[in-house]
Amino acid sequence: MTATVGPSTEYPFAPRPAPEAVEHLRRIMADRPMSKVTMPYGGDLWLVHRNRAARQLLSDPRFVREPFRTGERVVPFFVPFPDFLRSTLQFEDPPQHTKLRKLVQKAISPRRVRDMRASAVAFANELIDSMLARGGVRNLVSEYAAALPIEMISSLLGVPSSDRESFERWSSSTMSVAGKSEQEIAADLAELTDYMTGLIAKRREDPRDDLLSSLAHARERDETLTDAEILPIALILIVAGFDNTANFLCTGVLSLLHSDEQRELFMTDPDGLAPTAAEEILRHGGFEMGRPVGGGGGLVPFVATEDIVIDGQTVAAGEAIAVDPSAASHDPEVIDDPGRFDISRTDNPHLILSHGLHHCLGAPLARMELQVGIAELFKRVPGLRLAGEPVYRYDVLTQPMTSLPVTW
Repeated sequence: MTATVGPSTEYPFAPRPAPEAVEHLRRIMADRPMSKVTMPYGGDLWLVHRNRAARQLLSDPRFVREPFRTGERVVPFFVPFPDFLRSTLQFEDPPQHTKLRKLVQKAISPRRVRDMRASAVAFANELIDSMLARGGVRNLVSEYAAALPIEMISSLLGVPSSDRESFERWSSSTMSVAGKSEQEIAADLAELTDYMTGLIAKRREDPRDDLLSSLAHARERDETLTDAEILPIALILIVAGFDNTANFLCTGVLSLLHSDEQRELFMTDPDGLAPTAAEEILRHGGFEMGRPVGGGGGLVPFVATEDIVIDGQTVAAGEAIAVDPSAASHDPEVIDDPGRFDISRTDNPHLILSHGLHHCLGAPLARMELQVGIAELFKRVPGLRLAGEPVYRYDVLTQPMTSLPVTW
């Protein structure tokens, strides 16, 4: 008799049509909670696929990042992990992480983000006015998707309007769309660090209604944050707040342009549907952009401090582990019909912005910017359409879209 070979569950897997990728992820999750892979940098890594197992990992303080922060271990990833990011809050562990996170969450409160929404709407419309005035084919990445979060982060941090031009030049140097050399990026980061250090000192002496002032005067028990603690918080918000949010916005626009049905639904009530549309774009938008989807990426890894069992799989002390967000956000055990793009979906427990101890600190701001960005654009330019193929960059951390040609 000939043995029957079942459907493939290999991981990582090469790009394939999005429906096939979703089905392949389903087979993997039915077969096992995680896969052991060898990353291009940093060696072996467990990648957790199932949603509930991923939440267990992200909520367990026995998984730490200290070996990566100290340089004892190379971060297992598909590109070299930038050194300066290892000094930021996302690589801290409790209790230091808990202390800093609590203070930052107070500073980026829902009230502050709500207060910023009107200015985000106004600035989005300024950008749209500018594109409409120039006409022709516009690059939505540089003229809209990147410009909006840059303005919002500048406002959140309290960068004076007189310094905005220099601040944006230094900060956007880290963005993939900038295309700068390592030497140019290092020089700009040094100038940005000097500038932010000086601004923190000014806010200690003369507080304003901004994030740096809140952090400079924040207290946890009897401790205030030092400049050395505030600076890495500001840097991670700058870097993550620019590139990632720009990527989310580009993904949202392109996924809606590729789905006539969902775009038409969105146009019936852009403001009302923006919250659920934003969540579905985060979860599934990358599968709706008209290109093949592969499997192999993960969120920032951890190291197990002892032998830990997750969903029946033992992760040995010293092993590296990370969440596979694409799989966890398409897990049929927790997400109904995960391959369907539905901008009205209300039950959407995706993990694109992580979870638990390491849930993205800037998530409220990123969500607001994505909601405003897609709603204002499609309200003002209902005839928006692609004018060429998008361009991606694969040799950097966020693997972003660097050009999205559109017209109307």
